[in-house]
Amino acid sequence: MHWQTLASALFPQGHGIAEQDQFLSGTAQVDGATVAVIGTTEHAPIGIEIALAQAKAVLATVRQHPGRPIVMLVDTQGQRLRHRDEMLGINSYMAHLGKCVDLARRRGHKIVALVYDQALSGGFITSGLMADSCHALPAATIRVMGLPAMARITKVPEEVLTELARSNPVFAPGPENYLRMGGLQSIWDGDLAALGAHLVRALREPAAGDARAALGYERGGRKLAHPVIQAILGGHHVQAA
Repeated sequence: MHWQTLASALFPQGHGIAEQDQFLSGTAQVDGATVAVIGTTEHAPIGIEIALAQAKAVLATVRQHPGRPIVMLVDTQGQRLRHRDEMLGINSYMAHLGKCVDLARRRGHKIVALVYDQALSGGFITSGLMADSCHALPAATIRVMGLPAMARITKVPEEVLTELARSNPVFAPGPENYLRMGGLQSIWDGDLAALGAHLVRALREPAAGDARAALGYERGGRKLAHPVIQAILGGHHVQAA
């Protein structure tokens, strides 16, 4: 989906979002209030430039508009795989972006992310997964790594990984699997006209801390993360199933 089509449906009360080199930024009106909008488009690879641009936009919102909600629009193929970015320390730039998003949350900014097209690897971790709640459109593509690339890295045959993906959501792409694992709060079904109402509900929900492990446990997609966390917090041992 083109970001302008999405923005028109998501912000029926109007928006002032601009695109520059696959980076989206601006403001929009939601539920009678102004929200900051930060995101990417065209399957943007997250290099040092976009990571810094996103971090700058987050910090500008914190400084200039205390408490203003932030909506993150996610469409990324992950971090940019270039020698230049690696030599300049792309991991540090992306960590900086994640810290800025966390700072905004700690300063009282409600942060809602929407994967509207594609979300892969580190580009997703430092944007959508850093939000208070992350949601996705039904046709979105979400994965840690493509199965062919995963097969090359792990030396496990692709056909074996494909079979594992049938029953294990960790290996399988798609929003339904990330919903099962708790990485997504919800999938926004319905036509374009319903997107604005979905966003209003997401922004109205009180922030309840990181509930992804608990959600994954309840939904059957992650069976050990939540018990392990609870055992650590309670000082007890947990036995693997």
